[in-house]
Amino acid sequence: MPSAHDLIQALAAAHRDGTHLHASDWAGAVRDEADAYAVQDGVAAALGWPLARWKSGGAGAQGPFSHSPVNPLAGAALLGVEAEVALRVGSDGAPEAMCIAVELVASRWAEGLDAPALLRMADHQSNAGLLLGEWQPYRALDWANLEWRLALPGQETIVRRGGHSLANPAGVLPAWRAHATRNGRPLPASAVVTTGAWGGLHPHTGPAHGSLSIEGLGEFAF
Repeated sequence: MPSAHDLIQALAAAHRDGTHLHASDWAGAVRDEADAYAVQDGVAAALGWPLARWKSGGAGAQGPFSHSPVNPLAGAALLGVEAEVALRVGSDGAPEAMCIAVELVASRWAEGLDAPALLRMADHQSNAGLLLGEWQPYRALDWANLEWRLALPGQETIVRRGGHSLANPAGVLPAWRAHATRNGRPLPASAVVTTGAWGGLHPHTGPAHGSLSIEGLGEFAF
């Protein structure tokens, strides 16, 4: 049976050369969330990621929450994008700045988003990079009622209000801090945490370009 260590090596190679793994070949390599997070850590270390960027999200204010380091370089064939708000976090774990963010979604699994949940978690939750807009000082906004617009080429512009699972992007930070500092690790300096999708995954293939505007945060052309 393949081990989590074997999967670390295979996923790191998939990041480097753009190949895909088949989920059926890795049945049993990731038994639980602890294994998935260990694979995340191992792949990030093998690829030399600085752990300065993270993605975190939750199904609701009480969780469950999930976290992963984010690839510092955008790449891979896209499955879609997510409209998000990213926070830059101070040494006390509190948000200091915020910006519009676009998460790029891709997979190292041939099955894409149909791969088993633990294998997708091990694969950094299908992350392929993070695009960041202009930073501005953090302040509380009426998050649940903010209008946002996402324009992608060849698609009808999406216009909605609210839609964040926690209603407040900063709501994920306590859980992220506990995860990032587990096993005695220091809190990453000036870490960037993207905080969960507004309106879920927006399918998109081809080059990542378009625009995202969020009321109170402005517009980001990417």
